[in-house]
Amino acid sequence: MFENIFRNLDWSWLISVLISIIPALLCITFHELAHGYTAYRLGDNTAKQMGRLTLNPIKHIDIFGLLMMVVFRFGWAKPVPVNMRNFKHPRGGMAITAIAGPLSNLVLAVIIMFIYGLVFTGLGGFNPQGFSRIVLEVIHRAAYLSVALAIFNLLPIPPLDGSKVVFSFLSDEFYYKLMRYEKYGMIILLILLNTGFFRSTFGWLTESLFNNMMAIAQAAYRLVN
Repeated sequence: MFENIFRNLDWSWLISVLISIIPALLCITFHELAHGYTAYRLGDNTAKQMGRLTLNPIKHIDIFGLLMMVVFRFGWAKPVPVNMRNFKHPRGGMAITAIAGPLSNLVLAVIIMFIYGLVFTGLGGFNPQGFSRIVLEVIHRAAYLSVALAIFNLLPIPPLDGSKVVFSFLSDEFYYKLMRYEKYGMIILLILLNTGFFRSTFGWLTESLFNNMMAIAQAAYRLVN
């Protein structure tokens, strides 16, 4: 009986979910690990003590942020804990730690695009079938999502990484005053996400950078063909 049930199930929905979730987990894991490792190298071992210097995606997942990433292709993970008081230069260290996340996603996108070009022909090229099609789709989506995550997090709106970089150039008094109101930035961010202007601008920036990165995949493709 159970064999017949499994045979008759439509597995396409599960495949679609996996194609969305696997790239999201990969991108947010590298993003948060980059934050934690950078902070650690700068003198703050908070993330290490909390078990966040790991490639285990479970440690970094924020369920709502993951769902946003899967559905809308932008979202967030559970923030890596950072104690800026442990940095020799607190604001500068915080800015470097913050920018490490988006930069790691851009580096990851470059690596993924290179891999995409290397395996493209072997996995069926322009006419992939079955499992090969799924693998190519996962790789392609991971590269796109990594670019999108980098651009999204560079926005100068708390609590995104871009705000910590911009705030580091402010006076100490103004910096700490703004940091106290960081929690309200999420409300502004959610409102912004629902505007057509943001979606079109964000989409254009992501598509433009991603399309330019296709040159990396093309270079890798030429190496093996």
